[in-house]
Amino acid sequence: MQRPVLIVIDMVNDFLAKWEPAAKQQLVRSINDLVGLMRQHGHPIIWVRQEFEPDLRDAFPEMKTKGVRITIKGTSGCQIASDLAIASLDPVLIKKRYSAFYRTELDQLLQRLQPDAIILAGINTHACIRVTAIDAYQRDWEIVAADCVDSYDREHHDISMKYMKDKIAAIMSNQEIRSAFEAN
Repeated sequence: MQRPVLIVIDMVNDFLAKWEPAAKQQLVRSINDLVGLMRQHGHPIIWVRQEFEPDLRDAFPEMKTKGVRITIKGTSGCQIASDLAIASLDPVLIKKRYSAFYRTELDQLLQRLQPDAIILAGINTHACIRVTAIDAYQRDWEIVAADCVDSYDREHHDISMKYMKDKIAAIMSNQEIRSAFEAN
C-alpha cells in the first residue's frame, strides 16, 4: 500500500442527523483519524456525497414514488458534516445512486491518481459502502476501513461486513492501516 486513496462516502448532514450522538461522534473521530493519517503520508482523500434535484427527477424510484426528500440540492442536508476534516483542495464528487462509481467522475479521478489501493470509509455499510466495495473489487481494489464504516441498521452492517470480509475486501482497522503505511 504505497499509493492508497481514501474515499469517504455519504457523511452528510441528512444521514447523520438521525444517528445516536455517541455513535456519530465515534464514527467522525475514526474517519478524522484516518484522514489525518492519509494527510500525514501525503495520500489523497476523495469525498463523495449524495445529492438530488428538488423535483426528484434524478432520485431513486422509491424516493419519487414515496416523495422522500433527503439530500436535496441547495439544502444543508446534502452537505458533508462540518465536524469532518475535509480540506478545501480535496475533491468532492456527487453521486445519485449507491455506488460512488456509478455515473460519477471517480474512475477518471482514480485513473489520474494511479492508486495501488482504495480505502473506503463512511455510511451506510449495507448500501453505499457495500455496493462501492463491490464496484472497487471489480476494478481490483479492495480495502474497507473497519473503524470508519457504519450503518443505522446494525444487523445489516454486520451481515455486510461478514459478506465483504476476505471475499471482496480486506477489512482493516485504522491501526492495521497505520502499520501497513509504516511497513512501506
